[in-house]
Amino acid sequence: MSEAAKQDDEIVGKAYDAKLMKRLLQYVRPYLKYMILAIFLNIVSAAFGPLRPYLTKVAIDDYIKNGKYNELMWISLALFGTLFFQSMMQYLLTYYTQYLGQRTILDLRMELFAHTQKLSLRFFDKTPIGRLVTRVTNDIEALNELFSSGIIMVFSDIFIVFWILGFMFFLDWRLSLVSLSVLPILFYGTFLFRKKVRESYRDVRFHLARLNSYMQEHITGMSVVQIFRKEEREFKQFSSINADHRKANIDSVFYYAVFYPGVELLSSAAIALIIWYGGGEIIQSRLSLGVLFAFIQYTEMFFHPIRDLSEKYNIMQTAMASSERVFNLLDDNTIIPNPENPITIERFQGKIEFKNVWFSYNKGEDILKNISFTIEQGQSVAIVGATGAGKSSIISILNRFYDIDKGEILIDGINIRDTRKDDLRRHISMVLQDVFLFSGTIRTNITMGNADITDSKMREAASLVGADRFIELLPNKYDEEVKERGATLSVGQKQLISFARALAYDPRILILDEATSSVDTETEKIIQQAIEKLLRGRTAIVVAHRLSTIQNADKIIVLHKGELKEMGSHQELLTKKGIYYKLYQLQYKNQEAVIV
Repeated sequence: MSEAAKQDDEIVGKAYDAKLMKRLLQYVRPYLKYMILAIFLNIVSAAFGPLRPYLTKVAIDDYIKNGKYNELMWISLALFGTLFFQSMMQYLLTYYTQYLGQRTILDLRMELFAHTQKLSLRFFDKTPIGRLVTRVTNDIEALNELFSSGIIMVFSDIFIVFWILGFMFFLDWRLSLVSLSVLPILFYGTFLFRKKVRESYRDVRFHLARLNSYMQEHITGMSVVQIFRKEEREFKQFSSINADHRKANIDSVFYYAVFYPGVELLSSAAIALIIWYGGGEIIQSRLSLGVLFAFIQYTEMFFHPIRDLSEKYNIMQTAMASSERVFNLLDDNTIIPNPENPITIERFQGKIEFKNVWFSYNKGEDILKNISFTIEQGQSVAIVGATGAGKSSIISILNRFYDIDKGEILIDGINIRDTRKDDLRRHISMVLQDVFLFSGTIRTNITMGNADITDSKMREAASLVGADRFIELLPNKYDEEVKERGATLSVGQKQLISFARALAYDPRILILDEATSSVDTETEKIIQQAIEKLLRGRTAIVVAHRLSTIQNADKIIVLHKGELKEMGSHQELLTKKGIYYKLYQLQYKNQEAVIV
């Protein structure tokens, strides 16, 4: 894990950050009426609990003490009524707070996902996928906890405390001061608890991030672990990381184990003081038994919201940390912008021009250097060169996955920066070496959910590339389920589906990036036959290592260390006896060696 990733995962945050909260509340604004209703229900619901000890005091002093048995029934019914109405209020409060939380989180998660889709590939090059998944799932869920159980329920605890204090001082201010005499110790303990929990929470988050990162990396690379027999070594490493995570959690539990019994101890001490002082007052006839009994109940009640507030502190702290990470992602501007006044292109003709193009992934490390060439409409052009020469970079900048540093890229004489990215990519299809299939069906993977691609058009595309040969043999044919990343299909089958996908969109420009390098000889022959049909009437860019597959290209561009070194037909380049000739000779000799 990189240092930046560690720092990001270690963000703990304050228990309350005004700027972050203000920004979070913007997502609540559409549902403000539910929040106001929840707060109102909180105020009313909080009053019913402290009302019961007061009714108990009335029952003891006014009815039990005076032997008024018949009137006592009405007090009992009133006590039952407060419990019933409080339960109803709690039901409504829980429903509306959860509703508020779920609607708010839905909006925030959708905004985060939509923003992630807008980010350029430069962002994904430097950001681990696991961290992005965590932002959209775990961090958003922490905010759900804030809206549904945190911020609203904090009001409930605060209102309960205020109601209790109001009733206590109304009944007897001196006994109230006695019962609250333990508060300084409680406040100090709470402050210490918050500090320690904050530190332990940081450790837990850090070790959890290590654990998740290790799991993701080693499950993805399980085949490598097994082939090199590293299971035992990796298990020991995982055990060490897991032990650190366990220790951090145990440290966190320790502080809770000390704090909660401490609060109970102070509660018992407060009750003991009340009995000692109040009992003396009763003996001297300056206090009634009902008031003393009510105060014992109030004291027990008083410490419950105090404990709850300490839990809400953790919810708030987690939510503030999560919101900071979420907003860091939302504020990331690694986005390739659309022009303010874009040129609308209904349909490309397919002429491509690179004019003095310079490009780098990292500033100062040029990948493409002063590249210039022209591909006429309907031409088939191959790009060859050693690994790292810049072949795939040309494809990426043509699609505006990245923006170039200098120069111009024109399609039909229009700078691609002057048109919307969607309009540009609508006319370009790509077939990559590493085919990515989504969970779903073969049908959805060919059409990609595009309603404009009819069933007949999809079948025609599959038939043209030869994919129908294996699809028709499947039990459900085009509705056959595709597992994650196409796990149930062979490499060749996945490649054929990707060809059908590209063709179904009827592109004016077709890009094949090592499209046949991962398939067997028989499948390659089928694809090569299909490619000839695919390229008719389309401008094509073919990136290939196997030079035998591009000999019929109209033009071959040879790249070397980011520079365009040679350009011409297959025969012309062989005649020059330059880089292309050497590459061809090298592959030809290798093929001879394999045959021998």
